[in-house]
Amino acid sequence: MRPRSGVDLGSVWAQRLRQLEQRLRIKEERIVVLETENAALHLKLAEKRLKQDLKSLHSFALELSKDFQLQSNTWLYQLLTAVQGIQLQNEAMQMFQIKALDLEQSLQEVTEKYEKEKQKRRALHNSLVELRGNIRVHCRIRPLLPFDTVAGHTISQERQRNFSEKVAHAVDDETVLVKCSRPGHASINKTFQFERVYSASESQDTVFADVAPLLTSLLDGYNVCIMAYGQTGSGKTYTMLGPQLEENFAFSTEDESELGIIPRAAQELFRLISEKPPGSYWVEVSVVEVYNNEIFDLLAKDSFGKVSGVKRDVVTTREGKSDVPLLMHETVENASEFLHLVNKGLQLRVRHPTLVHAHSSRSHLVVTLTITTIVSADNFGISWEDEQTSQRLNKEVSCTFPQKMRDNKSTSSSRASSPAQLEATEKMKQVKTRLQLVDLAGSECVGMSGVTGAALRETSLINRSLSALADVLGAIAEQRSHVPYRNSKLTHLLQDSVGGDAKLLVMLCISPHQKYLTESMQSLGFGTRARQVQRGQVKKKNFPVQSKAK
Repeated sequence: MRPRSGVDLGSVWAQRLRQLEQRLRIKEERIVVLETENAALHLKLAEKRLKQDLKSLHSFALELSKDFQLQSNTWLYQLLTAVQGIQLQNEAMQMFQIKALDLEQSLQEVTEKYEKEKQKRRALHNSLVELRGNIRVHCRIRPLLPFDTVAGHTISQERQRNFSEKVAHAVDDETVLVKCSRPGHASINKTFQFERVYSASESQDTVFADVAPLLTSLLDGYNVCIMAYGQTGSGKTYTMLGPQLEENFAFSTEDESELGIIPRAAQELFRLISEKPPGSYWVEVSVVEVYNNEIFDLLAKDSFGKVSGVKRDVVTTREGKSDVPLLMHETVENASEFLHLVNKGLQLRVRHPTLVHAHSSRSHLVVTLTITTIVSADNFGISWEDEQTSQRLNKEVSCTFPQKMRDNKSTSSSRASSPAQLEATEKMKQVKTRLQLVDLAGSECVGMSGVTGAALRETSLINRSLSALADVLGAIAEQRSHVPYRNSKLTHLLQDSVGGDAKLLVMLCISPHQKYLTESMQSLGFGTRARQVQRGQVKKKNFPVQSKAK
């Protein structure tokens, strides 16, 4: 029976093993199920968190979208507002531009009207000047120059600072403003009115443009005098002549834009003469200087034929006119010959360096052009204004013609084949008009110029002659019975121009620098007094008129 038991035990253990394997599989399956459930739970948990994150993200996106939309609306509103503002500004700008164009056009019209009215007023003023016989006064303010700050002597820094100020200004083309100031005192502005005022920037062309009409008057039968007045170094010689050469003090003709009144006047005069019938005019020139109250002929020649200044004297003729006997007159046919003679005279002009000006002119220069017009006596039509004038004309006719004219006249007389031709030749008359161009020596303050010895005497005589000129103008302005022309050779020489029948233009030249304030004020005062002189209407030389048909 034992074998049977052995078999059953093995079966039991086999069955037990199977049971255990089955339980193991069940547990493994249970573990798998649990792991699956755990994974599912983790997945659900992750899904829940993801949903929460998505929800949060959606909420944030919504808020961000709302903020962006709000900001976009704000920006769009601001942009639209800016665009509207720009449009309004453009419209306003267009309106402003239209208004500006209208104002500019109105301003241009007003300016044109102002210029026309100013020209009319100036023409009326010139007519009034003509009727009254007033002296025309122009004022030219020169620019600041290097020697204005170097006067040859040391000054304190405070005074140097004050001296660096520009005190004379051209307010407009008729007004000069001078700032007068003293240490410890309030500044006072003084104004001076003249027929024309030139600023430092205005050129020689501009200055001569206002002088040129006088040359037409010269050929119309009026005597003309142009005189430069001012302190030493104020630009008188530059205004009258132009820049001068260092080696011989002749004026340079290389740069025509820099030429002064004298060479320009000659060019314009001969241009006007060239438009007249040939042979109807001829021009004679004399050049003199008044040095130390003596008159010197700068074109006279010595016994060797060399040009040298010869002393002359001035006399008063029976007609009350001033005359310089034996004065050398040279006939010129063009501006080049005239300029050559003037340059020869300038080389003899006295100069002396001072602390104010290295080439200070120590004499008054007077350049005279005498224009003689040949006319027929039959065409005078109207008798001379008085018998005295007629006698003087007849005397002038009997004076010697220039050699060329004498030869022509004698030749034509000798060749006259009939009494009628001889009578026609003898009926030729001459009328003389005179253009005087005067470069006065500058007034000086001895303390400023630092001159001594002979130069000091020159300064004294220069100032004395200029004072005599002021006295003459004062006497004429006050209509005194006696005018002291003979107190100075200068006033005696210029008697016909200052007090006679000449159209007189005084060109005041002043420095704008504070250092020369006293001298500038003196010059401006002289010009103001000169404007007040009334000499009566300037008389015109009798020129022919068309004879009426009988």
